[in-house]
Amino acid sequence: MSNTNSTPNTQSSRESQNSHDTNDTHGTHDSVRNERNQNDADGRRPTPMEVLRQARAQLTELTGLVPETVSSFEQTEDGWSVEVEVLELARVPDTMSLMASYQVELDPEGQLTGYRRVRRYERGRADARGGR
Repeated sequence: MSNTNSTPNTQSSRESQNSHDTNDTHGTHDSVRNERNQNDADGRRPTPMEVLRQARAQLTELTGLVPETVSSFEQTEDGWSVEVEVLELARVPDTMSLMASYQVELDPEGQLTGYRRVRRYERGRADARGGR
């Protein structure tokens, strides 16, 4: 009877799985860094989709909150402005969870220059401010 836990194939498989798990956790941040480095090397501005990815990843890194959706996105004179909806506090039932909307400002290259929470609301509540 052999112990398969210590065979080279199993060890290699475990290392691969651990590497995969780590990449899943940090994959977004790594891909944003890779895009940023590629843009710097190319000397080109990031595409709108690259800016959105960077905004989401940088906000997550700073706040620990995971964006659920982007509710507005526009190019400004100083770069980019993005409004991101995040789950701030999970509750049961889900419709009672607290959501927040963050205004994220980025420079022309997609680097976060500032953010602020602009509103907080229950997930199941309609917005009374008419259109926001």
